[in-house]
Amino acid sequence: MTWTLDRLVGRTFLGIFLRFSLCVPVLLIIGDTTENFNFHLDRGVEAVDIAWGYVFTYPKYMVLGFPIAGLVAAVFTVNSMTVHREILAAKGGGVSFRRLFAPLWVLGAGLTGAAFYLDEISPAANRKTAEIHKEREMRRDWRTNFVYATEDGETLTVERLSADMGSMNGVLLESRDPDGSLRHVWSNQAVYSGPDVGWTFNEGHLRVVRANGREEAWRFERYRRPGLSVRPEDMLEDPPEEDEMTYAELGRRAQSVIRSGGDARKLLVRREQKRSIAAATFVVVLLGIPLATTSRKSGAAFGISLSLSVTIVYYLLLQLFGAVGETGALSPWVAAWSPNLVFFAVAVVLAARVRT
Repeated sequence: MTWTLDRLVGRTFLGIFLRFSLCVPVLLIIGDTTENFNFHLDRGVEAVDIAWGYVFTYPKYMVLGFPIAGLVAAVFTVNSMTVHREILAAKGGGVSFRRLFAPLWVLGAGLTGAAFYLDEISPAANRKTAEIHKEREMRRDWRTNFVYATEDGETLTVERLSADMGSMNGVLLESRDPDGSLRHVWSNQAVYSGPDVGWTFNEGHLRVVRANGREEAWRFERYRRPGLSVRPEDMLEDPPEEDEMTYAELGRRAQSVIRSGGDARKLLVRREQKRSIAAATFVVVLLGIPLATTSRKSGAAFGISLSLSVTIVYYLLLQLFGAVGETGALSPWVAAWSPNLVFFAVAVVLAARVRT
């Protein structure tokens, strides 16, 4: 009997969740298209390309829609089983309320994992959208006459950086070896070959000033500095948008800003929010189960209004705590995860009050 009830609960929940999780992104895309359609046309983007670009935004909007779909599915599942007296029948058969809806906890955890996965692949898709919509043409993929400090304390002085080509011209690398020697590498050009290889300097000079004051100099055709793997995009004044960077990339970008003396609190908050929004899927499922029992009303109108109200409150809290975190009043982790903790606490209180 228990296995039959588990399948019933799981099938009902997944059916509602899949429908909403596929439809919510469509509504968000329609809203974004309505707001930005004229801007796309002004950049010379054809209507077909506008539509094609939005196809790649689907993973991003699915991540945003997962908490909404999870809450709606949980509320409607409980409501449906209440209306059809299935909860009453299960209790009569000796199955408690918590045991009846235990499959939703497992499904919520699995869907949260799926949200984490979508959140990792969506930045690449968002970059593709930016290319199709010609948004990258509005940003500079190059930078001239600047100084950049790496994670290891090395200093790069660059005449010109071309991020799209992965190259630098007129480069001076200054570093200090473990023995205290100063190392200066000057090169006409440096080429980036990926994080595993890093930067290769072509046609330049290497000068080393030892700790005892003795100098040595060499001319080279090719020189590779071990450990110098900073990405070209990280050295741009105008880096990729936040939704075009993964969790790890946001962290690297934040550290780069900190080394440059800038304020990285917004980036750090956004990085933690990428995780907290995905994890909210599990939290709202836990909340939706007892929340649906707090009113004797039932039906589609009640379920939708309740779900939308809770979702609006969640995203308002997310924005509020995020703004507080950006001011430095809260740590990025606390600012990003506070809405989840608040909703989890409410879910525990409501679950404790449910008659089993």
